[in-house]
Amino acid sequence: MSSRSVQNASGVTIDKLSLSFGQTQVLKDVTLEIRPGELFTFLGPSGSGKSTLLRAIAGFGPEPGGRILVGGADITHLPPWRRNVGMVFQSYALWPHMSVRKNVSFGLEEQKVPASEIHTRTEAALNLVGLLDLAERRPSQLSGGQQQRVALARTIVVEPRVLLLDEPLSNLDANLRVQMRREILELQRKLGLTTIFVTHDQEEANTISDRIAVLNDGVIQQVGTPLELYDRPINRFVANFLGTANLIDGELKKTGGKTVFTAPGGITVPVAGAGLEPGQRCTAMFRPQSLRLSARRLPARKDMAALEGKIDHREFLGNLVRYAVRTGDYLLLVDEIHQSGEATYNPGDNVVVSVNGANARIFRA
Repeated sequence: MSSRSVQNASGVTIDKLSLSFGQTQVLKDVTLEIRPGELFTFLGPSGSGKSTLLRAIAGFGPEPGGRILVGGADITHLPPWRRNVGMVFQSYALWPHMSVRKNVSFGLEEQKVPASEIHTRTEAALNLVGLLDLAERRPSQLSGGQQQRVALARTIVVEPRVLLLDEPLSNLDANLRVQMRREILELQRKLGLTTIFVTHDQEEANTISDRIAVLNDGVIQQVGTPLELYDRPINRFVANFLGTANLIDGELKKTGGKTVFTAPGGITVPVAGAGLEPGQRCTAMFRPQSLRLSARRLPARKDMAALEGKIDHREFLGNLVRYAVRTGDYLLLVDEIHQSGEATYNPGDNVVVSVNGANARIFRA
């Protein structure tokens, strides 16, 4: 089995793709450009269309409208076996009566590849995923993580142009998920293989992806790197789906040459307007770690708002303590790093929440 460079990898173009099951439209005019050698993730809640989009690339499901291109070649109307894309299913779909070796070599045998080449490529694939010593076992004799590796080896041994992974870690326990996503990333980098990964788990997407497309209701909400999506979401859905967010509705005003976000309850902070005009209704997003707590009001600063409130409840998250602070009509979440021995605020304590406009993300309400 040959390794390939990113220069030889195939990009994927999805052009105005729409797909329906009966009267239900599941994908709505989806357009994407996935770069050669990229590990790209479709992220969204159940029913968002992410798995349907992946299966459409593989050639499973109803005939879509629009186009799908791999390496510049239109594969929209080709049957799955002629697309040269490899898919790893959520259930692994291993043959229970076959050995690990036979599971991996099966696709090559179906392609009538010469026996000597089958042996060489199968050995290489098993070695790549660390299963050469278990080649004669049956799937039932393997752990979940080992079965996942067999499914990966069986897919990459046929040297697909694109690797498709449909929630491949969902059947594993939490610790094994962390280990396997690291192994998948290392394998993808080693092969230089364009890979599309589907998950509803934001942490999984953030740790493994070069870029992410966030889907909801069959529509792509935003595409970007994990950092871009987290720091600069374009709407409420992305802000809430990619982490925890405090969302405050208000409007923009122009004061002394500066753009200021104002909201009921005394929130007035200078912000970057994000292209919105003064007077427009908008939403400001503050991540919990960008807010600060103090027991008393600090000296006034022009770039900050200070909101008096009371601790409603708190959650200990190991490395963080998350406080919910009731201030006027808002329940604001504030994260503070946990340090052993440091005092914490208790429910009922009076506190001041400092809000810095430089940490706000503004988008249309």
